[in-house]
Amino acid sequence: MPLYVMAGSIIPMGPRLQFSTEKPADPIELRIYPGSKGRFTLYEDQNDGYGYEKGVYTEIPMEWNDTRKQLTIGVRRGSFPGMLTQRTFNVVLVRKDHGVSDAETAQPDKVVRYSGKKVVVQLP
Repeated sequence: MPLYVMAGSIIPMGPRLQFSTEKPADPIELRIYPGSKGRFTLYEDQNDGYGYEKGVYTEIPMEWNDTRKQLTIGVRRGSFPGMLTQRTFNVVLVRKDHGVSDAETAQPDKVVRYSGKKVVVQLP
């Protein structure tokens, strides 16, 4: 079944899980659909309770610059108990036969080790 995605979209895909606390959501595949600029904020919290109402969550801003073919992963904002302080983003620039199924992409374009600091990723 075709899935239509707007140019410039940044779509995160986590590992397959049976339930939200089965294991940490790492690595996360970031699929970028070229053709326009785009923004996305990755939100995470403890998965249960109401801590998010008191600001107990994180946000990681992301921005795609289509002209430069650059993904900027911004500074993480916030924290919560048990969060991953180090994580891996597998970055995939979607194109014909690359990053087009619901399965994890075997060969990401870039693998980024993220520790909460700003990272600029240059893609082909």
